[in-house]
Amino acid sequence: HVQLVESGGGSVQAGGSLRLSCTASGFTIDEPDMGWYRQAPGNECELVSTISSDRSTFYSQSVMGRFTISQDTAKNTMYLQMNSLKPEDGGAYYCVAAADPGLALPPRVSGPCYTWTSGYWGQGTQVTVS
Repeated sequence: HVQLVESGGGSVQAGGSLRLSCTASGFTIDEPDMGWYRQAPGNECELVSTISSDRSTFYSQSVMGRFTISQDTAKNTMYLQMNSLKPEDGGAYYCVAAADPGLALPPRVSGPCYTWTSGYWGQGTQVTVS
């Protein structure tokens, strides 16, 4: 049974930092492409960062240089270190794992993130930056 559980969200002042965690069960995190998406109220689900099975990483232009994605295979956990946070970084953050090895994550999802049904999604964690 595949499950992703996020944690680490919260409220922080602009310029602060948070680290999100996504602990997986039912699969090994270094097999599929995985990533983080963000969705603010009224906005589409946008890709923030990905880490591929070959360990290559991608960052959206808006977070490049401030966010770092990583994995700890011993803990089967993926992280998103977020520094120099801005109010526009706020929203619900979701981790996702592609359902099939080699399947790429989309740049955005129209509607709620979970409507992209080719991946396994966590329940989301809220980030508020004021």
